[in-house]
Amino acid sequence: MEDSPQKLERSEAEWRRQLTAEQFAVARQGVTERAFTGIYWDNKASGVYRCVCCGSELFSSDTKFDSGTGWPSFWDGARPGAITFQEDSSHGMRRTEIRCARCDAHLGHVFPDGPQPTGLRYCVNSASLQFEQR
Repeated sequence: MEDSPQKLERSEAEWRRQLTAEQFAVARQGVTERAFTGIYWDNKASGVYRCVCCGSELFSSDTKFDSGTGWPSFWDGARPGAITFQEDSSHGMRRTEIRCARCDAHLGHVFPDGPQPTGLRYCVNSASLQFEQR
């Protein structure tokens, strides 16, 4: 799918028809998949990671690294403005949630313990992503 700056909005019923139950729970309801269970946590192929909901390009394999956490981890997004940030104080923690800027899908969280050059670790649920191999 082509990236578009235009916001994509769909009803809950439309998202449920488009996504698997796991994808819906993660991307639309903010559930976190268990560590080491997602299909992309150890993917080493070259390519682009897109939003499972709208197809927006979110991450590149060029910025993916093995964080040892069991989730796909990246030190940067694919392009400025593709990802939005929100404070998340759920589960008794203060974290920064990351979402797809186009469709507001929950992706995961970003932490300040990643490698250089950004020092960030975008910790992402595989269920929020669709991989496109190059």
